[in-house]
Amino acid sequence: GTVIRYATAVDGPVELSIYNLAGQRIAQLQAGWRAAGAHTLAWDGRNSTGEMLASGIYIYRLQTGEGAVARKLLLLR
Repeated sequence: GTVIRYATAVDGPVELSIYNLAGQRIAQLQAGWRAAGAHTLAWDGRNSTGEMLASGIYIYRLQTGEGAVARKLLLLR
């Protein structure tokens, strides 16, 4: 697994999802209201149905009221 850290400047809705390189959403890790500040989220490398994903490059996308950001991550088994 891995740990994703992010910070928001204002209170508001947050959605954090994992995508494969084909652009398909494979897991939604967080959705809902979050207070402003630093946050940490652990991901165990499973998809939304609980299956273990293969090693490889994935993209996580963070959507907040301030905008969206996407970053690559490497999952190694």
